[in-house]
Amino acid sequence: MRLLTLALAATLATATAQDAPSPEKSVVRVNTTMQAYNLVQPWQKAAPGTRLGLGAVIPGGRVLVTSQMVTDATYIELEKADTAAKTIAEVVAVDYEANLAVLKPADPAFLADRVPFELGAELEPGDALEAWQFESNGTPVRTGIEVSKAEVARYFLDGAFFLRVEATGTVQYRSGSFTLPVAKGPKLAGMLVSYSSKDQVSNILPADIIAHFLADLEDGEYTGFPNLGIKYAQTLDDQFRQYLKLGDLDGGVYVSEVMPRASAAASDLEAGDVILSINGHAVDSRGNYDHPVWGKLSFSHLVRGEASTGDTIKLGVLRDGEPEEVDLTLIRRAPEDELIDPYMFDRGPKFAIAGGLVFQELTEPFLRLFGEEWRTRAPTKLLMAHAQPEQYEAEGRRKIVMLTRTIPTPATLGYERLSTLIVSKVNGRPINDIKDLAEALENPEGDQHRIEFEDFPKLIFLDVALAAQIDATLEQRIGTVRRLD
Repeated sequence: MRLLTLALAATLATATAQDAPSPEKSVVRVNTTMQAYNLVQPWQKAAPGTRLGLGAVIPGGRVLVTSQMVTDATYIELEKADTAAKTIAEVVAVDYEANLAVLKPADPAFLADRVPFELGAELEPGDALEAWQFESNGTPVRTGIEVSKAEVARYFLDGAFFLRVEATGTVQYRSGSFTLPVAKGPKLAGMLVSYSSKDQVSNILPADIIAHFLADLEDGEYTGFPNLGIKYAQTLDDQFRQYLKLGDLDGGVYVSEVMPRASAAASDLEAGDVILSINGHAVDSRGNYDHPVWGKLSFSHLVRGEASTGDTIKLGVLRDGEPEEVDLTLIRRAPEDELIDPYMFDRGPKFAIAGGLVFQELTEPFLRLFGEEWRTRAPTKLLMAHAQPEQYEAEGRRKIVMLTRTIPTPATLGYERLSTLIVSKVNGRPINDIKDLAEALENPEGDQHRIEFEDFPKLIFLDVALAAQIDATLEQRIGTVRRLD
């Protein structure tokens, strides 16, 4: 009987070990081919490239990866490290701001022999973690790292801030990329998104942000993380605090602007208010609150990390020196609602060509064409529009349309050097997006298109008949002279 009991215990232990997540059974390679659009010649695509990474198998026959693995993807392949079996995959959902995506294999049985991760609990300083990856021959590699601190920072895109955990320890590069699943015991603790070999510091996208992302997917429609939709200033200056009628012990941040089509604009929050608390958490004069685990964190985590789109949060504010409470229902301001698109993946830039003049909507990716120092090197007028979009939105503009370049043709003689000019009117019609421009070109006021800009040369003319002939020729050569959606 004793031998039978021991044998049964050994069998159960073996089964339990086989069912527990492990690198070889819970992590798959992800091989992506990607091809972005050419922002200078928007009718073309740039040269294709590849990216290698790792994904975490999660319940429902799915794979969790970072969004960087699927940007502008034309082909995605999943590969089992232990058997080298492969299958194609498709994107179920992606959030470029949170840097997360979920993949589904084309063959539903492909992940049947894998062991999905469970999400881990919240991390805290001192936690021992393991980064999981593979050697080129498929041998699993576990690297120990230790949680040190957390802060609210960006993962992938400027302006998109989420809780980010730092861990210390050497993470040697193996076959793949530094997009690695990170485990705390048998559970998924997060995704390692970057690593500094100099400082031996890993940046981890933690499980609580992942859980927020996956919970949003449960109904089959992904909504996204909410935006508070304000610009704010710290209240450290004593004279400023006196002007705002803040007491000596009050914290608070000053609401300098309420952005349209976001949560604050849909509530009673006003420019000039001072936010003193969110859901009972006091906000200090630097814009931080006391998190029970991480200490001082930006108050934005109370909005994007601990609340969801559709939730109502309670703000304590100081308005004209008097305390008030504001109930604010959180919504998401979509990137396409911005005057200047902050990012543009999986689609080409909107454009229209008229006789060789190339018009596009201004986007942040276009500004980034001016290099790492684009904030000082890009044309001043475009930078001003990027920094102060409200003046254009007040005019009714949905997007900023600009002349980006001039193709030398018989219709554009003398205009060859014109570029990066903001368009104000075409044929007497105000231009509020690229569709307005296309419609205006269809309705000339005579035999000349009249195109007006905000800056020199202010006004140019384009022969209607000649431009139409050139557009027909260009369309045969490049495939299309317009992309309006």
